[in-house]
Amino acid sequence: MPSEMIRLFGVNHKTTPLAVREKLALSSGYEEPLSRLAALPGCREVYLLSTCNRVEVLVVAEDGADVDTIIPAFLFGEAVSADKYHEYLFSYQGDDAVHHLFMVAASLDSMIVGEAQILGQIKEAYRHASVGASGPILNKLLHKAFSVAKRVRTETRIGSAAVSISYAAVELARKIFGGLQDKKVLLIGAGEMAELAAENLVGQGVTEVTVANRTLANGVALAKRFRGRAVALDELMVELERADIVISSTGATEVILHRDDLRPIMRARRNRPIFFIDIAVPRDLDPALNELENIFLYDIDDLNNVVEMNKSEREREAISARRIVDEETLKFRAWLDGLAVNPTIAALRRKGEAICRAELERTLPRLGELDDQQRQALEKMTAAICSKFLHDPLCYLKSDDHRDQTAAKIRTTHKVFGLEDDQA
Repeated sequence: MPSEMIRLFGVNHKTTPLAVREKLALSSGYEEPLSRLAALPGCREVYLLSTCNRVEVLVVAEDGADVDTIIPAFLFGEAVSADKYHEYLFSYQGDDAVHHLFMVAASLDSMIVGEAQILGQIKEAYRHASVGASGPILNKLLHKAFSVAKRVRTETRIGSAAVSISYAAVELARKIFGGLQDKKVLLIGAGEMAELAAENLVGQGVTEVTVANRTLANGVALAKRFRGRAVALDELMVELERADIVISSTGATEVILHRDDLRPIMRARRNRPIFFIDIAVPRDLDPALNELENIFLYDIDDLNNVVEMNKSEREREAISARRIVDEETLKFRAWLDGLAVNPTIAALRRKGEAICRAELERTLPRLGELDDQQRQALEKMTAAICSKFLHDPLCYLKSDDHRDQTAAKIRTTHKVFGLEDDQA
């Protein structure tokens, strides 16, 4: 099968503003749009991916199918006029389409390089496509995309460094405490970034979340998300004696915790370590807290520095990851080439075996009476001659050189060996 029959069309955060992307994103699941996509003329196999950052369509097209017209029309619907398609749409075919899919699966095309969420989204989209929409080519391609992503995660450190403020907070907490199991988190205020940091900490094993907020109702609502509890801001000092990790993000205009406030708290804690994350602007916490033993304070600038260093590390790892994607794209191309030449290989072998059988049947009667052993020896000899004669043509068909000339090699073999009427 020519690799050019694999086509990919899409929009993403690089090419298309959110105002357009949100009109294209699926709102009611995959089933109905997949059915419409599969019914389009010339689309032999189809796959559809929709996330907040991208909508992509992958098809195996029949020869001559006008997918360059029908797929963009399907993708944009009435959200964008046809004369505007070129402003947002990207499309790939053959090896380029395969390469792009592998880059997306490996999180090398994501807004945050190395994030893990995209692979789960691709698998979920494939789960729907595999029920009647995809076929042998796309099934193989999507499973290969999963293994490429796994190989990138295994052989590089692209996902090991935090590249968001909330993940950076988790990374620093792990460095301080070693593990986060059974640690207690105290949120001061109910800001969005504090909420994200707490969500990530809970995902890493933190078992208890307490919210201290000026408006108790808001604190209760946030605490409910983490199956935690809410307290009044007046109870802050008591809660500081229990907490291991404190995330502060109030809207206060002045510092709410000073160094001297923490001295009696640390005595009550018997100097047990406490980690403060101040992500408020202006700052909630006195920078002098760091002067006290076993208090670790990081503010928004500290976290941003961690993020920037980690982004640089991910970019270095991405170089190795892209090499893996390039290698796996070539391997998939070799598999496709194998699909294309297999019918010709089978036809060539059938013709060789048919000639051997015909010549044996013509020759054996002239040789008089032969016992079974002699007859088998002749059959083995003719089969060996046939095999050796076909060796070079078969190597030519299977060779990796000039992969872009696979179709020409097939045509040449059919013409030279008279296989026009023997195609599988």
